[in-house]
Amino acid sequence: MIDKLSWVAAYPEILLLTMACVIALADLTVKSPLRGATYALTLLSLGAVALLLGMAAVSGTTTLGFGGMIVSDPMGNWLKCFATIAMMVTLVYGRDYAGQRDMLRGGEMFTLSMFALLGMFVMISGHNFLVIYLGLELLTLSSYALVALRRDDVQATEAAMKYFVLGALASGFLLYGLSMVYGATGSLDLSEVMKSIAGGEATLKGSTQVLTLGLVFVVAGLAFKLGVVPFHMWVPDVYHGAPTAVTLMIGGAPKLAAFAIVIRLLVEGLQPLAFDWQQMLAVLAVMSLLVGNFAAIAQTNLKRMLAFSTIAQMGFMLLGLLAGVVNGDTGNMANAYGSSMFYVITYVLTTLGTFGVILLLSRSGFESENISDLAGLNQRSPLYAGVMAICMFSLAGVPPLVGFYAKLSVLQALLASGGPFYVGLAVFAVVMSLIGAFYYLRLVKLMYFDAPTQTADIEAGLDARSVLSINGALVLLLGILPGGLMSLCAQAVAALFA
Repeated sequence: MIDKLSWVAAYPEILLLTMACVIALADLTVKSPLRGATYALTLLSLGAVALLLGMAAVSGTTTLGFGGMIVSDPMGNWLKCFATIAMMVTLVYGRDYAGQRDMLRGGEMFTLSMFALLGMFVMISGHNFLVIYLGLELLTLSSYALVALRRDDVQATEAAMKYFVLGALASGFLLYGLSMVYGATGSLDLSEVMKSIAGGEATLKGSTQVLTLGLVFVVAGLAFKLGVVPFHMWVPDVYHGAPTAVTLMIGGAPKLAAFAIVIRLLVEGLQPLAFDWQQMLAVLAVMSLLVGNFAAIAQTNLKRMLAFSTIAQMGFMLLGLLAGVVNGDTGNMANAYGSSMFYVITYVLTTLGTFGVILLLSRSGFESENISDLAGLNQRSPLYAGVMAICMFSLAGVPPLVGFYAKLSVLQALLASGGPFYVGLAVFAVVMSLIGAFYYLRLVKLMYFDAPTQTADIEAGLDARSVLSINGALVLLLGILPGGLMSLCAQAVAALFA
């Protein structure tokens, strides 16, 4: 069961786990308040892991390991590579912020972020219900601890408690659903589950009613992890209450892992039930676009506004997943799921830039988290205002930025499926994007046309400023030349069905 190929399939996870343990021990000898040595070693380790994953993804090979429990394929390797880069960028942006708020008394922030990333890796690589669930638990348990890292802060501990209670509920939903699917199919392996369901009553071990009920619970659990309506209650509270560096850790890289488990469970495991789960996702997507966009307009807190924006953006991403199987025809799958993958990657890139600006504007004793705090930012720092404006225009879907092409690719996938229902969804999504543009463009107006409310100097390290500049440039460059990343996503998803 465990052969050489198993170790090849799992080597990124093994390297990450080893380095997380080494860094936890090495940090005991570090005395500097900003944890310079721990920070450097963490970035070097993550850089090495990202490089290895990129090389594995380019090779295009698919390897099953540990008796088919994990899989190393192009889609998984690219998502893990981008998640690693996102975590590195998060640590670069968040280090000074965390140091000013006494969150670096020990190296827990670095080791917990690496264990959270390991959880994402296991989720993305999982080809078995139990492995996916173990990865999910490792990510969520690390996230609870990260949210509560400022243990003297009332808001942060309250957010951690809400996240813990609702997260436990969602994990229960998912586990209950997976156990029902196991009861109906007699297997935990995704490919075996798919064969059993595809064979109908002849191959199922249990009743179809149990299978359908299990599917409902699985979709509910996944919806919570994505933060879509009506399982979105935790998103604004946790985004607002968590330290901003941790908000970015929760709102960035984990979205890639959440997308991966949706593909693994619903497409690779439960594809014969696509007619059922696509209807559920359609309801979740429409409600998320409605609630997310309208609630964001009413917010005065920047982090809460971005939380509702996230809900709307995830709703838009789900639209791509609806168009994969149309009346039993699977011909549009690579196009539809590839467009959703492109959407989630570009969303994470833009979110990194947005929260990067918020983190670098915060200083000791001051959280730059109200919308009014951005007033007149262009007069204080044209660079930060420029990056923030690019990210806002991208989230609003303004050409030629990458957010426009992300939305366009999802709408094209919907229209390619041809039915009036899908055309109606595309029109609805466009209308919701127009409404969403209001609260994004309101920030740009504040930064460029209002008088500054803050006059303090903006201090940031060279590393953070450099990464922020590259971040903003990528949002613009990938908008002008989106073809490379689009074809990468399409090929990675197509490899799943090869």
